[in-house]
Amino acid sequence: MAGGGFTKLPGGTVVVALSLPVPEGGRVRVLVHAVNRQRALTRLRNLGFRAVYLRGNTEPPTPDEITAVLHHPDGLVWRASLTDDTESWHPIGSLPGLRP
Repeated sequence: MAGGGFTKLPGGTVVVALSLPVPEGGRVRVLVHAVNRQRALTRLRNLGFRAVYLRGNTEPPTPDEITAVLHHPDGLVWRASLTDDTESWHPIGSLPGLRP
């Protein structure tokens, strides 16, 4: 089960944050900026994360995470270390084991 949450922005869009397992083991924090929650989850499912669901709002994105995803052109970023704030955010295409 993926832990995560969302934040609705003043413009009506949302930022969804999920902690997902990856094929190599471990977890990554994925941030998606989209028109609504359903669209954000669809973007992740189209990348190969088929069983992604957001139930509840237990781990909403922090203000720093919101800033990171809003400043990325794709609006879709990830970070492997959930505890190390010095690790930078990466574009989703660079996630190891991700199907194109």
